[in-house]
Amino acid sequence: MSTIVERLRRFGERPWTRNGPLGLKLIVVSCLTTILVAFLGPSTVALNVGPAGASLLPPWFIPVAWGRAIGLPLSEWVVVPALWAGIIVGAVGLVIGHRAVLDGWRPRLRRLVGLGVGLNLATAFTLPLTSADVLMYAAYGRIQRQGLDPYSVTPAEIFRQSFDPVLVWTERPWQDTPSVYGPIASASQWLANMLGGESMHDVVFWLQMMSVLPFIVVGLVMIKLARDDAALQLRATLFVLLNPLLIWSVVAGAHNEALTLVFAIVGLLFVRRSPFITGIFIGLAGAVKVSLVFYGVAMVWGYRRDWRKVVALCAGAVIPLALLYGLFAPQALFAASRNTGYISAGSWAPWLSSALAWVMPDAVARSITGYVGVIGLVVIGWMLSRVLPWTAVPGAELPAERDPLTITVRTAVILCTAWLVTSPYTLSWYDLIAWAPLALLFPTRLDRLMVLRGAALSVAYVTGRTVGFSTLMVDGVAFVVRDVLCSAIQWYVLIALVHWFWTTSREWPTIAFVRDGAVRLFQSPPPDAGQQPAPVVRDWRRPPG
Repeated sequence: MSTIVERLRRFGERPWTRNGPLGLKLIVVSCLTTILVAFLGPSTVALNVGPAGASLLPPWFIPVAWGRAIGLPLSEWVVVPALWAGIIVGAVGLVIGHRAVLDGWRPRLRRLVGLGVGLNLATAFTLPLTSADVLMYAAYGRIQRQGLDPYSVTPAEIFRQSFDPVLVWTERPWQDTPSVYGPIASASQWLANMLGGESMHDVVFWLQMMSVLPFIVVGLVMIKLARDDAALQLRATLFVLLNPLLIWSVVAGAHNEALTLVFAIVGLLFVRRSPFITGIFIGLAGAVKVSLVFYGVAMVWGYRRDWRKVVALCAGAVIPLALLYGLFAPQALFAASRNTGYISAGSWAPWLSSALAWVMPDAVARSITGYVGVIGLVVIGWMLSRVLPWTAVPGAELPAERDPLTITVRTAVILCTAWLVTSPYTLSWYDLIAWAPLALLFPTRLDRLMVLRGAALSVAYVTGRTVGFSTLMVDGVAFVVRDVLCSAIQWYVLIALVHWFWTTSREWPTIAFVRDGAVRLFQSPPPDAGQQPAPVVRDWRRPPG
């Protein structure tokens, strides 16, 4: 084993593994592969959004009639491996690019940002890939436009009774599932339908814009938070705007994760200045999707030594939450509870759930798996809190351990990462909530683990649609890739995090440790804390961890 590790170490030290231009080229190749497959038109991996008609709006693709004349759509045995290869190439490019930044590679930031924005827009101008979620967004907006409640009426209840030019293009298996999204998400779905009219093609375009534009804003805000730290700005650009794993999963899939996150990320701009305004933004984030509760907890933790700021934060958050949920969509507050109890293929959970199902009813096995996930979240979160370094976010006037923005960002990384790796139901596009704040932290082995996790889940869900695939692909190749290999990698990530903690900290949360730590956490800062300079000096050489 030691020989294998040594060979891998030597391989990782080769010059090309730190070649920034090479990494950038691989990222571009990855994104262009995605764009090309989508541009070829509907297939087993590209959604059918219906005819464009006379509309000149994206998504643009080769018309179906033209495609048939030139042998399209391509076989699943061509497009699926092509996307797999593109994802892996992109992940390698991301690692190489980041290693180059650590070694001093400093390309012009504006050019890199422009490239990232261009690749994201180009991806959003073609057909969504592998996930039919965007079609369900369109369906929920259509239901609202007809004056019905998407939290109680399902798309199938309508299109099974009469023809509908939008609902007819929705796909299984979520046709019988009511909406689980917050009022702002529902409003965006309604607006897309108002702008898109009677065409699913046009509705999807507006939903794609509501995915890619917030994604770009998230990336730009993270770069702004990096201030004048050139290396940190490049890290933020690579981890968000030029992250091929996020471009693939969030933008190419037209998911609403960026719309969910953008309010919380903008709120970070005000953490040091106004807890009340910060609270308003985290409240708006919660009105999109409840998973942003982790950012709310992180902000409370950042202000925990000043109860006045905690109160101001909570007061600001209550205003949009009360208005949007209380006045416009009170039923949405309980909608997310419908998604509890799910176990996603490719996560760590199916292995445990299947093993337990041999000796107990399936429902009990799933319930126990869920409890294990909750316990795992607490344990992994605590372990990460012990090993993640304290690095002040640029602009800190206090030590990193007392700067509210630094505490918020670090805590958000801890909570979001712990949730992602321990949740029985996890998907690649969920990772955006961890990648964004991670961009502001000092490089650690967590970076590599996030790349590995994201690449595995992205590859696994290339065959995520239930439409059009052959039995051999679904029950053979896809099963091995998703249910075996991807699940194994998720277990590896968990084990690697525990190993990182044990080799670094070697401590256990005894009663005395917890008691003494709790006392220290809530102690007031010394009177001269405001005059203490931030002690952290960023060193962008490769860290020992």
